[in-house]
Amino acid sequence: MTQPANALAGDRSQDSEWETARLTLGRFGTLGDTVAEFEGQEISVFGGIPGEQVVCRIVRYRRRRKAVVSAIVTEVIEPSPQRVAAPCPYFGPCSGCQWQHIDYAHQLELKREAVRDALGEYGSLKGTEVAETVRSEEVFGYRNHARFTVRRQGSLGFVNRITRRFVKIDECMLMARGVNELLARLQGRSGATSQLSIRYGINSGDWLIQPTLSVNDVGMETGQPHYSEDLMGRSFRIGSPSFFQVNTAQAGQLVGLVKERLKLDGSQTVVDAYAGVGTFAVLLADHAGRVVAVEESEAAVGDARVNIAGVDNVELVLGKVEDVIDELDIAPDAVVLDPPRAGCQPQVLEAVARWSPPRTCYVSCDPSSLARDLDILVGLGLAVESIVPVDMFPQTYHVECVAVLRPAA
Repeated sequence: MTQPANALAGDRSQDSEWETARLTLGRFGTLGDTVAEFEGQEISVFGGIPGEQVVCRIVRYRRRRKAVVSAIVTEVIEPSPQRVAAPCPYFGPCSGCQWQHIDYAHQLELKREAVRDALGEYGSLKGTEVAETVRSEEVFGYRNHARFTVRRQGSLGFVNRITRRFVKIDECMLMARGVNELLARLQGRSGATSQLSIRYGINSGDWLIQPTLSVNDVGMETGQPHYSEDLMGRSFRIGSPSFFQVNTAQAGQLVGLVKERLKLDGSQTVVDAYAGVGTFAVLLADHAGRVVAVEESEAAVGDARVNIAGVDNVELVLGKVEDVIDELDIAPDAVVLDPPRAGCQPQVLEAVARWSPPRTCYVSCDPSSLARDLDILVGLGLAVESIVPVDMFPQTYHVECVAVLRPAA
């Protein structure tokens, strides 16, 4: 049965003719796109599901002096049973969501498979059990943070990563209601900047807008240095440069999962590496004897100092984890690793292996770097006990994981 695809809604007025091709879609590749054969090469196809027969718009462009060919689904000839109608009118033109056209239950399984595939690249990790993906409480309206491009007399929107076209956005279905309310007040009034960030406290109602805009133009306060958010009974100050999970509700599930897997009884010493604004440190403190939180960002440590007020058993260490970890005079009972997408530096993994704590929780937003680092840790004498994917980012291909390690027997 032929089905229309809304992956190019809004683009027809800008193209008099498209180059099209009928393709059979293969596996998922990078960035949540499927892969297909076209002109003797593999290309990425946005908006498809493996096994489908589709008609695509072909997009040719150059990247770093190299010719690149991509495609975008415009019509589905033979749809997958997992295909659903994408509810957002911007799906495709915006490209921020990759999987709105996929049934949510299947998205969860795909994320589990992505973790399995990454682990399967390493002999030491083949056959490692991966739990079912923890579903998000909200599959839309969950994001507390948006970064907009500003064009055309202050219009706010996103730039399509394939076509490079700007798309004005009046309401984003992934954003929390508070973000969209602020977007409506700023739309068309932000011409003094080229990029604009909105961060919103879903539980607190507080917000931060950067950069500073003229009150006369937008009629509201902007340029706040920080905002606050409430999580699991605690208030957190978050500065504009500081990291905080974009899915507040799922952040609570993530912390709960780490707390449970560390098996804390109130007596242990915990090292929280890549501590950010102190989220894990603060929320684990009531269940630990001592928490040592290490973070390299001065702004984040400044926030963490505020956030640990009244929590006497948390110590903050400013510095790159790889630079200071060997200087810690400590023998931790538990370690939390929550590095950036690129993963941990070798010095950090070697230090954790030397400590060989009874429990280590590695929190990762990238299955590839997680698998690489787990392979190193296994080679250094640790064993992977469990891996749980957590869906922090519904409608996208991104997946968070909590991996638990222990000393090898």
